[in-house]
Amino acid sequence: MTAVFSAERLLFTPAASQSDAIATVFAFPNDYTVGITSLGYQVVWATLAMRSDMRVSRLFMDVHEPLPTQPELVGFSLSWELDYVNVLTLLERLEVPLHASDRTDEHPLVFGGGPVLTANPEPFAAFFDVILLGDGETLLDDFIKAYQQVRRADRATQLRHLAQVPGIYIPSLYRFTYDDPQGVITSIQPISSDIPAIVEKQTYRGNVLSASTVVTEKAAWENIYMVEVVRSCPEMCRFCLASYLTLPFRTASLEASLIPAIERGLTVTNRLGLLGASVTQHPEFEALLDHLSQPQFDDVRLSLSSVRTNTVTQKLAETLVKHDSRSITIAVESGSDRLRQIINKKLTNDEIIQAAVNAKAGGLSALKLYGMAGVPGEVPEDLDQTVSMLRDIKRAAPGLRLTYGCSTFTPKAHTPFQWFGVNTDAEKRLKTLQKQLRSQGIDFRPESYNWSVIQTLISRGDRRLTPLLELTRHYGDSLGSYRRAFKELQNQLPPLDYYVHQSWSTEQVLPWDHLKGPLPKPTLLKHLESAKEHFPQPALV
Repeated sequence: MTAVFSAERLLFTPAASQSDAIATVFAFPNDYTVGITSLGYQVVWATLAMRSDMRVSRLFMDVHEPLPTQPELVGFSLSWELDYVNVLTLLERLEVPLHASDRTDEHPLVFGGGPVLTANPEPFAAFFDVILLGDGETLLDDFIKAYQQVRRADRATQLRHLAQVPGIYIPSLYRFTYDDPQGVITSIQPISSDIPAIVEKQTYRGNVLSASTVVTEKAAWENIYMVEVVRSCPEMCRFCLASYLTLPFRTASLEASLIPAIERGLTVTNRLGLLGASVTQHPEFEALLDHLSQPQFDDVRLSLSSVRTNTVTQKLAETLVKHDSRSITIAVESGSDRLRQIINKKLTNDEIIQAAVNAKAGGLSALKLYGMAGVPGEVPEDLDQTVSMLRDIKRAAPGLRLTYGCSTFTPKAHTPFQWFGVNTDAEKRLKTLQKQLRSQGIDFRPESYNWSVIQTLISRGDRRLTPLLELTRHYGDSLGSYRRAFKELQNQLPPLDYYVHQSWSTEQVLPWDHLKGPLPKPTLLKHLESAKEHFPQPALV
């Protein structure tokens, strides 16, 4: 054991493994400090480690626990698209063939889960035997139980058996056809009638949500104990994967989940992180704040993930200041009312300005706002309105340090905006915002446009990207490397523009159409049409 693992304080008791326990490697394809800060990774690892029928070893890019010489299962939690490179590197270290089609009965089954694979696993399908679609609370036990039933069988039998379990996707049992190598998908079909045509994401519907299973000073957020307050988001912004993929909106019970979890975590640390896409929309959030305002919690350092703008009260700001927070983060997307209507962001500029005033009145010193450029339906005047809004915030709350982080719109599977491509003017619009805001003394932090292009390529990709991803791994991780790979593979797959910038027909087969998310396609189309009602009208000739 390295010093990294000895610094951990566990909040669960690992089980003693049975003699015939399933030897499993559970990997996070990044460094330890990043992986151990992932609440999803922590919870899955602890769930496996608490089973006596599993013998689980953790693997990161830089460190690992003692690994079995012949693991039966190798699992990956994939939170970022670009970590696929590290998945391949770790498979090589374990001497496991990269492609599932090259593995034999002597090799472990390679499984994966996490938001990237649940949204669209197809660019990575060749590398995984098994993909778990959805929430681990529901899927893990079903997966292990089904695997045990065929543990001694040959690989083909194992995969066919696992394919019958709801939420378990076996990529090798599905065939894609295209109208030509560079064309659209024409069909996605199981290889035989006994394989389900549609695999449905599994959703945990309980009111006890996740909390950290380990606390360590080696985490990216040092010594933090994380508690999941809500899951999904009720706002349903049209572009938002975190909302649409994880519906329905669920809240943790204050008495049965939040308070016991918090008290458990504060026995080993005084740093608390409340997580969720919209934590302040928990119906008992005020009561939670009151609980944390008791004298015994005075030394607790409190952090919140992004909160809904119109829930930023002076009381919330005062509570955060009391617990050593100096800033708060809100997602505003734009200063344009029309653009927010397109997105379904139910906010006004007055509410945003009031949030800033409340933050300052409560003693916070900084406000971080997140926005987006290149949103479908956006015109240059919308950027002017964003600049004007930020000026108004600065005027209304003088002395409050403003940061405006801005990303490029990137389409995501299972959202109403999945059919749109990236706006080719988005990079220019980021530069326009930068020029105008920095002259106003506002800290502008744009996300890399080039990385947004690569992220879109992968998030909208299909199986034809597999050779391209393998090539770029060797060329380097720049946009130039991807362009070089596309050139080398010319005529073997669609061009970069098809995946990234082209808006797709609502009639065409999407790479993830055989994977059922929370909402059916007709509902997504209805939401898309609602957004289009606010698009600018073409000028009459």
